[in-house]
Amino acid sequence: MSQELMAMLERAFEESTKLYKERGFQRRIGFGKRPALINVDLANAWTRPGNPFTCDKIDDEIIPGVQRLMKAFRANKFPIVHVTTCYQNTDRNDPNTDMGQWHNKIPVDVVNQSDENLWAIDSRIAPIDGEFVLLKKRASSFSGTSLAGYLRSAGVDTILVTGVTASACVRTTLCDGLAEGFRTIAVKECIGDRVPGAVAWNLFDIDAKFADVETVDTCLDYLATAGQK
Repeated sequence: MSQELMAMLERAFEESTKLYKERGFQRRIGFGKRPALINVDLANAWTRPGNPFTCDKIDDEIIPGVQRLMKAFRANKFPIVHVTTCYQNTDRNDPNTDMGQWHNKIPVDVVNQSDENLWAIDSRIAPIDGEFVLLKKRASSFSGTSLAGYLRSAGVDTILVTGVTASACVRTTLCDGLAEGFRTIAVKECIGDRVPGAVAWNLFDIDAKFADVETVDTCLDYLATAGQK
């Protein structure tokens, strides 16, 4: 992101913070007793170069941060959910396609279920036995899926969300997670996008209304004692 754009955003954040605090926004939801990690769309179509959905800062920030979180989650035997997106019928002329209307806005038709390499979770953070891999069709990981039921059956009260994109699938997952009654944590260094400024703006706005934005280090400190309360 250019320094000029970041400076503009910082000025906007400063003014917005004043308004939000005056009106009682930017409260803290906090961590609960039992967390789950939800990695949203960290699959090859989003993490590897050359695809329409390829995002920035995958190799240097997002993957390393997620690897650290996954190590801590696995050590504590907390649930990890790997979310990806694909479609069985990517014929845009077929009214029965499982893409719904989304293909009329973005090129979801490139992620066909028959090409497993595209929607497979990035091998650097690949699932291990016992970890839930969830296929979704819409932006939110909760929309039309079994995610909320799975989390409740596992006794989860807190979700740590990583992945892409800040402006779409991560944001809607956090919004719906809050609506479903979970404590929502957006992991700052582990959320990406492909449009300049999108991560900074969305994380600022999410932190004001839908989730706590916390660093990887803060989340790891929490994980070291989670479940002991």
